[in-house]
Order: sequence, then C-alpha cells, then structure tokens
Amino acid sequence: MTGIGATQDTTQCASTFANGRVQFHSHPDPDTWRTVAAADIADALRHALRVHERARLLLSGGGTPAPVYRSLAQADLDWQRVDVALVDERWLQPDDPDSNARLVRENLLRDRATDANFQALTRAGQTIDDAVRSANLHAHHAANVVVLGMGEDGHTASLFPRMLDLDIAVRASSAYVAVDASGCPGAGRYSRRISLTPYGLAPARTRLLLICGQLKRTVFERAVNGNDVLELPIRLAFTTPGAILQVHWTP
Repeated sequence: MTGIGATQDTTQCASTFANGRVQFHSHPDPDTWRTVAAADIADALRHALRVHERARLLLSGGGTPAPVYRSLAQADLDWQRVDVALVDERWLQPDDPDSNARLVRENLLRDRATDANFQALTRAGQTIDDAVRSANLHAHHAANVVVLGMGEDGHTASLFPRMLDLDIAVRASSAYVAVDASGCPGAGRYSRRISLTPYGLAPARTRLLLICGQLKRTVFERAVNGNDVLELPIRLAFTTPGAILQVHWTP
C-alpha cells in the first residue's frame, strides 16, 4: 500500500495522490490543522464572493470539524452573502442535540458568522420527501465549497458502505436523496437520513475533507489505492468529476 506522506509527519506538508485527484495536507498538531483548514475554507469563500453575488458553503457534522468551524466563525468575510447548508442530516428536528444543524449553529453561526444565512435540511411539519425536495430547490444554487468528513468505516456524507440502494444514490441526478442506512454500524441508531450525492458535489470549485487520527488516515490510504465506491464511499470524494479533493489531516 502506498502511504500518504509517510516520512513527513513532523512538519506540515502536502502530497498528491490518486492520479492527481487528491492533495493531502499533513499537519503536526490539531491547532495547526484547525487554523489552516479554516483559513482554506475562508479563502475559498472569498474567491467565490469576488465572482458571485452569493457564496454557498456545505458543511458536514460529527465531532471532528467543530473546532474548524469555530475558527472559521472568526474569519473576516461578508457573511451576509454566504449561504450555509449541510452535506447531510439525520432525520431529526434541527434543534435536536444530535442533529448536524445544531452542531453548525453552535460552532459556526457565532462571532463574525452570525449574519450567514443557514438552511437546515429538516423542518418541523415536513415529511422526509418534502425535506429532500426543499434541499434540491436550494441546491439550484450550486455549492461553491463543500466540507466533507469520513467515518472509520469509510463513509462520507450519509453514504455508508454497502448501504441499501447505495448504487442508486451514487447515480442520482439530484443533489440530495433520502437514504436508509439500516444495518450500517456507522449510522448508529439513525438510519433515516438525507444525503448529498455525487451530483450535488460535482459543481463545487473547492472540495475539502477533514480527518484526524491514525485510523482514519489508514482508511483513507486504503481508499486511494482502490476504486470500489460501494466498499468505501469516501472514494466518491475524489472520483467524482470536478475539483481536486483537499485533505487536511492531523494525528
């Protein structure tokens, strides 16, 4: 297996893999990782705002990206022109403690970022089909920046290995779909979800993946040395046509 920057762990570095589709940034510590990743997202949003009236940022949930979001909230941006939405969501109300919406509100929509326009994927009174239709209407304004995460099972967004109808979600011609992750250990007790698809990822000019720890690095190394997206859906992050995947990793 080809390691990623295997001899360069002690300094911040970048290496290119997967036939140029992945640029892997290795950071020596969590503080550097957090600061550099947040700066990269902010720079991408600034570029989008220079050429567009509004910028659209899609964020992932989970515990990993929260420190990056808190740093990003301090960025000097015209946040009133930034639409923030989600890569995926559990079928929960947006104020539920386990929702990705709650995580984004608590960690990003603060400090300078309080003026950003947040578009949660769920809303009281909606069916899941209504929520998907609404998400796809918002997605007519294609994402400029997408921040992905990855589970230790190799899932990204709410696309889990060998998930029921994963092949249909991968081939969908809409930005968002409802998924059933029943039987997928990585989904925990939340099997009903809404997820971004490769169709929704493809237009983004900037595509980032935030990961921490040796185990996730090992999973990602395995991913870049194979091509079966049903086995490891994270492969969609760099096999989907469009921007090069920028990976930010720290031990």
